[in-house]
Amino acid sequence: MRTKETAALLGAALLAVNLSVSFSAQAQPTSTAAPDGSIAPAIQCAALLHVNTSGHEVKITQAGPVGAAPAGTVSTGPGPGKLPVALPSYCRVEAVIDAHTGPDGKPYGLTIAVALPAAWNGRFLFQGGGGLNGTLFPPLGAAAAGDRPALARGFAVVSTDGGHRGVGFDASFQADQEAALDFAFKSVPAVTTVAKQLVAAYYGRAPAHSYFTGCSTGGREGMEAAQRYPALFDGIVTGAPAMRTGYSNLALKWAAVAFNRIAPKDAAGKPVPGAAFSAADGALIVDRLLQQCDALDGLKDGMIFNVQSCHFDPGALECKAPGSGGCLTAAQVAALRTAFDGPVTPAGWRIYAPHPYDTGIAAQPQGPVRIPGFLFNSTAGPVGGGALPVSMDLEHDLSVVTADPNQQLTDTSNWTNLTTFVAHGGKQIFYHGMSDPWFSAFDTLDYYQRLAHGSGGLEKARAFARLFQVPGMGHCARSSSGWSGARHPRVS
Repeated sequence: MRTKETAALLGAALLAVNLSVSFSAQAQPTSTAAPDGSIAPAIQCAALLHVNTSGHEVKITQAGPVGAAPAGTVSTGPGPGKLPVALPSYCRVEAVIDAHTGPDGKPYGLTIAVALPAAWNGRFLFQGGGGLNGTLFPPLGAAAAGDRPALARGFAVVSTDGGHRGVGFDASFQADQEAALDFAFKSVPAVTTVAKQLVAAYYGRAPAHSYFTGCSTGGREGMEAAQRYPALFDGIVTGAPAMRTGYSNLALKWAAVAFNRIAPKDAAGKPVPGAAFSAADGALIVDRLLQQCDALDGLKDGMIFNVQSCHFDPGALECKAPGSGGCLTAAQVAALRTAFDGPVTPAGWRIYAPHPYDTGIAAQPQGPVRIPGFLFNSTAGPVGGGALPVSMDLEHDLSVVTADPNQQLTDTSNWTNLTTFVAHGGKQIFYHGMSDPWFSAFDTLDYYQRLAHGSGGLEKARAFARLFQVPGMGHCARSSSGWSGARHPRVS
């Protein structure tokens, strides 16, 4: 796979079958198909305010038309990026599913937004969440869509806040049982059921095909859909799944301790965040990595595709004499080996997968949502509260993770029996950036290998599931490593 192919990352087609959707209202108007095959609405957008749905208590709070938007005017999320393509006019519906007040006095419920394009292609897409959810992002379907999101392609798209409102990695919502269960697994079937009913009411027919795309938490939600609700979707795109965050955070803390111990200290004696390696050190490591591994796939192009044959050892960069330039200290080499190898108990039990050496490990943050490369990790993960650990009781921390009931409900790393999903005709595509600083791409590889083993071998697994490892790619988007793919990898 070369640079051009990386931009179009996932070329496998998703085999889809028809899905039926239950709808409790009276007989619905029927829409007609245009000469190009697109489907026009059967009712006015505002009429959706009065639609009755079944299965959940639903309050429709908004239903109104949204005009077409020129290219470069619509934001894709919290960052500065704008969509480079135009969006069509559509009907936007907002609703709250199973609203209630929690024991903390806060309002809870699955808030959803559904975008129903004026020219519908007959397909439905669930846009997965991110982080701990808590934000209702525009239903565009931008993940794994290249520069042209699903809405611009004619999909009906739904997004959700996951059952609560919060900023960043605020986990306080877990005080409410229903909100915690929504985050763990309940939101996907509830949102899908209600959204498909709204689609059916608006167009007079159910979606012919249904898909799910998401990265990080959204990737975990996609795995959850295939594992727990195998008939909901025909195709699922799973990016960099947050499938066992307690363990990945242990690995981040493990690396942070290794790096913080050798980092320069401030006036208070605390490690300077991200200072164990300078930018020059990072460039040195990446240059030597490319010298050793770039051409292993037969072409020197600044990317490492033959990961399995790349056995990089930072020891080759160790200074031969104190004070030498263009090399690493013995302490830096030891820290690299410890951090990249990942946490292992004294008894030899590996807790989490190693992190790959890749070109984005020295990436510098650029913009409000960029994540620095793995070399500059100095905290115990995104939920670590900014602490700078210099020591770690690994077995104690592990016991906390394994005893966490939320972790047990949320993790999707163990289940590999997808026989019902396969029998239904489902297809699943995994992708993971090799420079992801939060979740190791090798952990997703491990899951895929176990999935293949449990499915009768790699060839049988490849009939319904594929894994794409993307060189230079950071967490769910490009890093600043020079990766030349699109901001969002494309699935066709």
